[in-house]
Amino acid sequence: MSPRVLRHIAGNNDNRFGSVLILLSILALAGCETPRQVVSQKEDNLAAAGFVVQPSNTPARQAMLNRLPPHRFLLRTRGNTVSYVYADPLVCNCLYIGSQQAYNQYRLHIQQQHLADEQEMTAQMYSDSAWDWGGWGPWGPGYAMEYGPGYGW
Repeated sequence: MSPRVLRHIAGNNDNRFGSVLILLSILALAGCETPRQVVSQKEDNLAAAGFVVQPSNTPARQAMLNRLPPHRFLLRTRGNTVSYVYADPLVCNCLYIGSQQAYNQYRLHIQQQHLADEQEMTAQMYSDSAWDWGGWGPWGPGYAMEYGPGYGW
């Protein structure tokens, strides 16, 4: 957002907007996870779903691990056995190997986590009973949000 737009939204002498903007920026940065943390969380979920960890502790295993795309699921078939593999050269330098059942369990857990996150967000959105949209202008049919130069800017 441009400084001119921010000044328009904040008003001339209203320092509250600046304080809120700084607070939101701090909270956004605090919520950021490093790639290592994201992978580590995913691997915790893989282990909980039944994937087995195989360390890359020999030169042959290391060479094979390096051939796989990192942090992606691959389907591997050996005879009648179907396995899912997940290579991690970053956090554990290992390979996660799971059956179809383990992969399904992992996917189910991820879906349940997304649902729980959405429910939490919905609960937070409606948690302030004193919120009043009336102070933000007219809402309803015929009114549309316009961004950028034009109406209201």
